Amino acid sequence: MILKGKPLRLYKYEVPEIRINKHFLDINRPRLEYMYLPQSMTTFTNLRPTESEEFIEDDNRGAVCQNHYVEIDGTRFYLSVKGIGSTTQPFSRDSFHPEEIYSLAGLRDNEIGNGQLSSTSPRFITGELWLRGSPYGGQGLFHASISLSASEMADVTSIGGFRIAPVVGIIQLPTELEGTIKKVFWYRRFGGRIVQEVRLVPSNVRIFFHSGSTLGSNIASIFDQFKLDKEERVYRFLTNFVRSGIAYLTLFTRSMKSNEDGTLSGYDFYDVWLDKDAVLAPDGTIYFVDLEGLDWVTIDRSKVAEKIDDQIYRSLYEFMFAYEQIERERVRRFGNSTDRKIQFEHLLREALKDDEVVAIERTGETLFLAVGNVLGEQSLIKKFPILDR
Repeated sequence: MILKGKPLRLYKYEVPEIRINKHFLDINRPRLEYMYLPQSMTTFTNLRPTESEEFIEDDNRGAVCQNHYVEIDGTRFYLSVKGIGSTTQPFSRDSFHPEEIYSLAGLRDNEIGNGQLSSTSPRFITGELWLRGSPYGGQGLFHASISLSASEMADVTSIGGFRIAPVVGIIQLPTELEGTIKKVFWYRRFGGRIVQEVRLVPSNVRIFFHSGSTLGSNIASIFDQFKLDKEERVYRFLTNFVRSGIAYLTLFTRSMKSNEDGTLSGYDFYDVWLDKDAVLAPDGTIYFVDLEGLDWVTIDRSKVAEKIDDQIYRSLYEFMFAYEQIERERVRRFGNSTDRKIQFEHLLREALKDDEVVAIERTGETLFLAVGNVLGEQSLIKKFPILDR
């Protein structure tokens, strides 16, 4: 598969502080233990880059490298770096200009760090406090630590069937570089450590937003990119999409733990969404990529049914909308139109036949998801109506 997107050259630096995911301590990690900066930020530091690498832009502050990857369970995962700077100013739609960076840093000699800023494709990590725990254009240690903790809890890429793009490690920016970055802010200065997340992603294709390639905007191009050139391949793609999508909708019960006081804990989502914070593998599997938005919550047993409903409804529309785009493109290409309800029920039954948490049940005209849990507690099963005939 060829990744699509705007090319971006990043410069690679050796750094002294690295925290590695326990799952990746004993494997070869080529290119995964370095800091990467755009050309426009090379003068922020006195460090010398070892070389440069060709990446592809991904999201506002991330990039993916086609040339470096690892194989996990038969899926190719590409090197991804989060926190490489943004091209757009935080309080406007305008692109960054070196002049504004000089002004914000209180400089008059048009130099910052060890030289004059490049005006070629400007992209900057700044010291502006953003989204509580991160600097604008960069990544904060607090958020990165949440991502790494969730990744270490997983079975490499899975939390009970909920698929994640694993965080390999946290790269802490050198204090000299961090100090220069923190001079550049608009209103509130970020006070924590600035880092980069090194991740592994199966693609840069998102559901609707934060990518130039999404199911919602260019489904035909994605069919070509993923080589969905036969109808049986599309059916496998749809089955994997449904399987991983239902797992996404039922994350709490897949991660659920029992506490000594009788309460139950598990993962919920905080300020992240299916439409922009997940990517698709070429086989159709949804991988959640922005792990900083996973929130470990504790609730009373009496609130489990409510939590199940809330979590499903939170992303059900986005899931069904994306499913429709795939199915409509299948019909457009291959002309085999079937009743959408019969088709969806068939895929649900095929996708969930071996699922450890969710089963399919029919009562009269309604098909239900019988949402269980990894603890096997029958009293907590919740039936959610997913399809009416």
